[in-house]
Amino acid sequence: MTATDITVSEATLEQLRHVSTATLTTQLFKRGLRNVFLQGVAPLVKPAPGAPNVVGPAFTPRNIPAREDLDHVGVFQDPDHPQRKAVETAPPGSVLVQDCRGERAVASVGSILALRLAKRGVAGMVSDGPVRDSGTIAELGLPIWCAGASAPLNLAKHHAVDMNVPIACGGVPVYPGDIVVADVDGVVIVPREMAADVARDAAEQEQLEVFITQRIAEGRPLRGTYPPNEETLAAYAQWRAQQP
Repeated sequence: MTATDITVSEATLEQLRHVSTATLTTQLFKRGLRNVFLQGVAPLVKPAPGAPNVVGPAFTPRNIPAREDLDHVGVFQDPDHPQRKAVETAPPGSVLVQDCRGERAVASVGSILALRLAKRGVAGMVSDGPVRDSGTIAELGLPIWCAGASAPLNLAKHHAVDMNVPIACGGVPVYPGDIVVADVDGVVIVPREMAADVARDAAEQEQLEVFITQRIAEGRPLRGTYPPNEETLAAYAQWRAQQP
């Protein structure tokens, strides 16, 4: 059985929509994973306070550096051009994660392709490169995490070669089917086989931190409160039992 054969339940995905990427990085750190948070990637439009995270399995187009004899505007006449094919292939509910090698000089997507992704029901897009038509894309409702805005088209720097293969994005390895979680801080990649356990423990961690935050707000010192000692944990268990 491969990782992509593992089913991630809707209950797990729903838990991941309501825990922070900060909490997830802690849970993954406890499991030995330190390089899970994409660098240089931020939301194109800041999520509204309280909005659920964007969550979905990764669909992974891959780019290599462009070569002038191969990458010219005529290649887009081919409907099976790898970039176009990826846009038409990414499953509804997935998150398109583009490997752009951190190249900031050109765009990784424009407004028409972003609109097509939105119409196809893709949950969002992540890229370690910028986007063009950023103002128009911002109004489409497709959540995008990227490296800002840049007007030149992708062909100036990128040659699309493959899709749904292991890639790097923002310095992080991303495998097809990994669970992407994106919030106001950025994007975390959760290995699919860990998703259920990580989601469960992340939800519990955040409940504990609600209790600890209340105690700190009351003026209690860090010692014995954060991290909690046995007395604090006992008080938390009592408090937790009283919650609806």
